[in-house]
Amino acid sequence: MLLPALLLPSPDNRWVTNRFSTLQSWLLHLITKQLMMPLNKKGHKWALILTSLMALLLMTNLLGLLPYTFTPTTQLSMNMALAFPLWLATLLTGLRNQPTISLGHLLPEGTPTPLIPALIMIETTSLLIRPLALGVRLTANLTAGHLLIQLISTATTVLLPIMPTVSILTTLILLLLTILEVAVAM
Repeated sequence: MLLPALLLPSPDNRWVTNRFSTLQSWLLHLITKQLMMPLNKKGHKWALILTSLMALLLMTNLLGLLPYTFTPTTQLSMNMALAFPLWLATLLTGLRNQPTISLGHLLPEGTPTPLIPALIMIETTSLLIRPLALGVRLTANLTAGHLLIQLISTATTVLLPIMPTVSILTTLILLLLTILEVAVAM
């Protein structure tokens, strides 16, 4: 439960740091390194926005797993509000910096000549609906996981006085599902 709060760095101007700030800086450095490893040096200007977005999503998703809380990322509007500007920025940056490579993705190599116009239309449509499709899938996965946890925990409490052995097995399933949901939230 304390992991999201550990991600918030606390400003201090001391030369000597304590274990807590060392853990924070190590964790943020690890996240930034994982995000920036596939990018070249020019792409590292995105480090701040991607790391802060990662910290925001990690905090909201992990806090949403607590009982009686609400996860904002289970709403399609929040997922689309985060996905669309980042997708558009990536698309426009690619078109500005490498227009031939970006447009080359619309037509696979070796396509027969009669299929070229139809394939370009299909690939363009696929490119334009990508943020919507991914946003809907992410929303559905998070919502389904939260609903499953809610339903199985309710079944566990209802079954406890009636069938304790089944309730213990259901608790084991609930524990495994919770571990899966923590992985999905991350």
